[in-house]
Formats: sequence, structure tokens, C-alpha cells
Amino acid sequence: MNVHFARPDVSSLVFHVYGRSVHPELFRIHAERRYDLDRFSAILRLCDAGHQIELRHNGQTLTEIAADGEQEFPKHRRLLDRKLRGFRDDGFRLESGLKYQVSYQLERVDPEVFSNLHEELINDCPRADLAYRFPPANRLAAEPISLIRADLSPRSLLVHAYHTFPESLAIVKSQSLFEV
Repeated sequence: MNVHFARPDVSSLVFHVYGRSVHPELFRIHAERRYDLDRFSAILRLCDAGHQIELRHNGQTLTEIAADGEQEFPKHRRLLDRKLRGFRDDGFRLESGLKYQVSYQLERVDPEVFSNLHEELINDCPRADLAYRFPPANRLAAEPISLIRADLSPRSLLVHAYHTFPESLAIVKSQSLFEV
């Protein structure tokens, strides 16, 4: 019997940034939250492999995606395309004045460390802005978790995202700062 797991293999993950919106129909969305402020609006989404963040400011849109690299995404106006490996920092400024900085990493840890991190994230789920607990691979396995914490101010959005991959003892972490 074939079993479909919600999470893709962690080694296939990619991190994309677009200077436009990317159709949500390309994703299986498990949780979503919208923010509308005077200077910008944002949509945060949790998806199978990670997340999608879309921020609009002064007529421009910036979209950040952590997703399965096996999935096809458009190339038009793609500003960043990186395999999720180790630790990286990236950033740039758009014509609209939007400043974007991101740090992201894929960390593989030993079983005890993973268990402790996983338990902490489970405890954080009720306080997170978005959280989703995926079905586990089997009844004895830890369930994959995605959660987002967002800090909003009138001129910025800071997003902390966490995605666990229990079968690989891996966690993807990102911190994204959007300043208008």
C-alpha cells in the first residue's frame, strides 16, 4: 500500500523570492493569515513543504516561498532561487522602497536535539500566528510541524518560520524582514 506524506524530502527544498505575486493555486495551503496596514498588506501561508509570504507596498509585490524543488514554479520576475542547504543570508531593495532581508537555514540534528526542538515547537503552536501539525508518517512517528510568528509595526513585518521534517531529523528556519 502506498502512503502519501504531506512533506516532501527535505533535500529537495528550495527558497524562492519573486518580484510579483505567485498564484496560490500552485500550493496546497493548510493555514493562511492576512494583514492590512496603512503602508502595506501581507498574506502568510503554510504549505506542504514550507510557506509563502506575499507583501504588497506602493504597487509592488514581493513573494517569498519555501517549497519543494520538484514542483515547477514560474521563472518570470524570480529574484532569488536557492536550494535550502546550510545557512544563508540574502537581501535587496525594490524600486518601491521596500527593503527585504532574509536569513534561512536547513539544519539536521541528532535525535535527542530534534525531539527537544520538536517539543518546543509543539508548545509554541497555540501562540503562533499560524501553525499546522501534519499527520505523522506512522502512529509512532513525530508529526511534521510548520509555524509562523509575525511581528508587525506600521513600517515593517518580521516573520519567523519553522518547518520540521521528522523523518530526516531536520528543521528549516527562516527570518524575513520587510521594511517599507
